[in-house]
Amino acid sequence: VQLQASGGGSVQAGDSLRLSCVANGRSLRTIGWFRQAPGKEREFVAFLRWRGYITDYPDSAKGRFTISGDNAKSTVYLQMNSLRPEDTALYYCAASPRELGLTATTSYPYWGQGTQVTVSS
Repeated sequence: VQLQASGGGSVQAGDSLRLSCVANGRSLRTIGWFRQAPGKEREFVAFLRWRGYITDYPDSAKGRFTISGDNAKSTVYLQMNSLRPEDTALYYCAASPRELGLTATTSYPYWGQGTQVTVSS
């Protein structure tokens, strides 16, 4: 399994970014996005379960972030709007063969290298 995340950058508060994750491998039923700020634990941002095209977000992302995917391209996107300084973190995409418990980092055995998002005020 290989995961390649891209699309990070440095933006101003209120701006938008779209992250991409190319996920190659079999039995990858769910793709998730997580983030980790310096000195903090890695936290859940969004997931897309291919079966049923089920998505979920934490309260901090609802209404601002949208996860979507193109199965034919093995690519999942994270559209982030109205970015805030507290969104600054290293963003990781991850893949799982599971379809339950998808907000936990422990549900994802496969991880990409991360892409940095920096939001300044």
